[in-house]
Amino acid sequence: MDDRDIVELRHKLEDLRTAHRDLDDSIAALVEAGSRDQLQLQRLKKRKLALKDDMARLESALVPDIIA
Repeated sequence: MDDRDIVELRHKLEDLRTAHRDLDDSIAALVEAGSRDQLQLQRLKKRKLALKDDMARLESALVPDIIA
């Protein structure tokens, strides 16, 4: 993996983190507003978990393999 790939992965990771924070804010706003749309909340939470999984995958790709 060259430097350009690493920079690209870091940018993607930052974009995912931003989207994750935005979803967290949206979920909090819906809960605070007393939204009764449980389906929408469930979908947002599922999307948030998917973003978290994607972030973990990218973070592990950025960590170099260490031969023991």
